[in-house]
Amino acid sequence: MKIGLEIHVQLPTKSKMFCSCPTTDAPAPNTHVCPTCLGMPGSRPVLNRKVLEYGIMLAKLLGCRVADTTWFSRKTYFYPDMSKSVQITQYDNPVGEGGSYKMASGKVIRITRIHVEEDPGKTKRVGDLSSLVDYNRSGIPLAEIVTEPDLSTPAEAREFLKQLIADIRHVIDLPSDGERSIRCDCNISVGKERCEVKNVTGLKNVERALTYEVLRQTKILKSGGKIERETRRFDEEKGVTISVRKKEFEADYGYIDEPDLGIYDIRELAASIRIKESPQNRASRIASQYGIEPKMAKQLVSTSMGLADLFEEVAGKYDPQTAIKWVGGPITANWKAMEENGRSPEAVVGIIDRFTSGEITDSECTMEIRSAMTGESMESIQTASGGLEDLINAFLDENPEVVNDYRKNDKAINRVIGTVMKSSGGRYSSAEVVETAKRLVESRLRSQT
Repeated sequence: MKIGLEIHVQLPTKSKMFCSCPTTDAPAPNTHVCPTCLGMPGSRPVLNRKVLEYGIMLAKLLGCRVADTTWFSRKTYFYPDMSKSVQITQYDNPVGEGGSYKMASGKVIRITRIHVEEDPGKTKRVGDLSSLVDYNRSGIPLAEIVTEPDLSTPAEAREFLKQLIADIRHVIDLPSDGERSIRCDCNISVGKERCEVKNVTGLKNVERALTYEVLRQTKILKSGGKIERETRRFDEEKGVTISVRKKEFEADYGYIDEPDLGIYDIRELAASIRIKESPQNRASRIASQYGIEPKMAKQLVSTSMGLADLFEEVAGKYDPQTAIKWVGGPITANWKAMEENGRSPEAVVGIIDRFTSGEITDSECTMEIRSAMTGESMESIQTASGGLEDLINAFLDENPEVVNDYRKNDKAINRVIGTVMKSSGGRYSSAEVVETAKRLVESRLRSQT
């Protein structure tokens, strides 16, 4: 089985790719349009420079060779959602080619190319015999990322997309809501011939569509049939793919160079662009640089880049173990509450200072961090923490083997957490129970050495 993806990312520009129409949500269909994005006679496109900048940023994220010069082509489309019957895209010389992307599993997925292009309009079916077209989306800039068929299963394709999308959102500050989205064309072959499932949205749907195609193609081949090269669509409600048309070949599109746009020398622009460290790369670096478990590094980064910043600050000021103890413990447990309350994490570094200098105890440090991050009074925290600690200590006194089991496998803590959560009737948050249980078990471990 071979799976390759074509990922379409709507770039977060304020205006469209070749005109000044806004890319924000429109109040009604066909309101954010003009002669240029509708392709009216006499109109001419003007390239939005920001589109090239975003394309270069993504090419660098994917380790592609960034071209010295680039230009655009016309791709012939005879569909209602493309009112001018052509799409302005890149063909002969895209922004980037020949990259690679490393998954958290260690597997490397080759990147064929990345190019920028305009989005067509949006067709909405009305009944069985008619459709309406909204051109608000027509001309919104896209980056298309094309992979080699290196993915082996639908689940792996989903995991790849999940990780890649997180990196893309961080590197180009892509919003996670509004009309901007990420769509995916899924190419899959069980035998020799491949089929393409167009415009699938959502990680779950990508996996569902591919899983259905595996079963469909396998069934055809086992019965002695032949897979037809075709384009299909995914019906989300029924969970099936449906044939749309025979798959076009590149020659069918009739590419020609776009005569209204020139050749763009992007060497200096590409050299001037620096991209932010992606979440995946940062998690790998933190694990390597500070000698911590990759799982812990990934948890820090996935929770918040701000939490990862704080970890590196504390690890640099003291040592990685101190950072793991406090940032990976009570600070992580209270991070969400801190963000919801609009508080700053700056005060917690001073609290850790007081602990390392011996001014406050382990328990006092935990409670002060929680108070600083959540706004709760020390009195209420002391009351709640005392009751929770009593529950956990009572369980550990009755089940001392849990401490030794934890030394061999940290998942042994789940036995403590599950019992306390059940017996407390939901009085404490899961994050609070996890952090307190780990602290008390590890305290008992230290007293044994």
